[in-house]
Amino acid sequence: MKNIISLERIIDAKNIFWDFIQTTPLQYSPRLSKKYNAQIYLKREDLNQVRSYKIRWAFYLINSLSEKEKQRWVVCASAWNHAQWFAYSCNKLKIKWTVFMPVTTPEQKVYKTKQFWGKYIDIVLIWDTFDDALKKAREFEKKTKAVFVHPFDDERIIVGQATIWYEIFKQFDEKKSKTWISEPDFIICPIWWGWVISWLISYTKLEKKKTKIIWAEPLWACSMKNSIECKTNSTLDSIDVFVDWAAVWRVWDITFDICNNYSLEIVSCPENRISSTILEYLKEDWIVTEPAGALSTDALKDLKEKIEWKVVVLIISWGNFDFERLPELKERSMKYEWLKKYFLVNFPQRPWALKEFLECLWKWDDIERFEYLKKSAKNTAPVFIGIKTNDKKNWKNITSNMEKLWFRYKDVTDDELYFSLLV
Repeated sequence: MKNIISLERIIDAKNIFWDFIQTTPLQYSPRLSKKYNAQIYLKREDLNQVRSYKIRWAFYLINSLSEKEKQRWVVCASAWNHAQWFAYSCNKLKIKWTVFMPVTTPEQKVYKTKQFWGKYIDIVLIWDTFDDALKKAREFEKKTKAVFVHPFDDERIIVGQATIWYEIFKQFDEKKSKTWISEPDFIICPIWWGWVISWLISYTKLEKKKTKIIWAEPLWACSMKNSIECKTNSTLDSIDVFVDWAAVWRVWDITFDICNNYSLEIVSCPENRISSTILEYLKEDWIVTEPAGALSTDALKDLKEKIEWKVVVLIISWGNFDFERLPELKERSMKYEWLKKYFLVNFPQRPWALKEFLECLWKWDDIERFEYLKKSAKNTAPVFIGIKTNDKKNWKNITSNMEKLWFRYKDVTDDELYFSLLV
């Protein structure tokens, strides 16, 4: 890492794309500062040209190719986001490029990639998974002698990403005369395959900064926390891919070594709670962020006492939210807040049964889903019912009323099979 982590190389990278990639704002958040009794700033990487910090290393990597390599065809594989950043960079630099993507890639991601591609890029949709696309890209590389660009395993990625931290500390230097704050107490960073936080840890040591780094990762994809607890880099048995780019089975070995030696503090954020955080941003600030981009903000909910009266920077890393996912976010959020539940209820098959069931509910409770098919030659039949309330304390009264009126029920809110059916 010593030959990679150098301030001179980071400054050089920043100078290369000074005009092409603007310095993103370090934005003070009055809402979050008031809520957590701290000074909270948002590093708005979602305001980059392609709504992600990744354009930094994509442009730096492509631009750092030799003139001979630039004249050859460039090829890569992508599940979706990687393709957008390179499409944008190759189009700007007028370099011919081919990307292999799975057929299962979300339509919006393919559309956005096509928007950036201009006349320099070809998109090939192939099979079902990223591994399939990667295999075909490697075959294309051998067949055409093209330059293969890896989506994450390249030291130039570290250098390009590291310009974020350079900007943060430069921005605090500029604020120092007005605020007397020379550097943040904490930077909360979402997991990005690990290279970004590895650089940040190395940079703070290199520059003798007192800033403490906190890593935020999804609860059901906590590969770093699991590895540190196991005292060896480990692969998870299963993950929830809801927080897509942050849901990794295993972190890189070099990342684990750096973070383990640093005694990195890790916050595991529940996926459903992250949904609430995204919706809070939409409602309160009109900021659109995707699950991985909201990780650092969501971590605040576990850090209230630690960050009080402190200066905190949150990395808002991604803003490529697919609005087709909005119904899922709402369901997850309501589930986490205990404002919506799903039940299987055994209904007597008589005409006034539904009217009788309504007596179980309180004034502002609402039935949002009701599925029932009358059974012949049976006294009762199951009903799948979704109930929304305005106060989570009401559930005790609702279930108590169902029991008093002899409605047998089963709460299936946390049953993942039923939940996957709903969203």
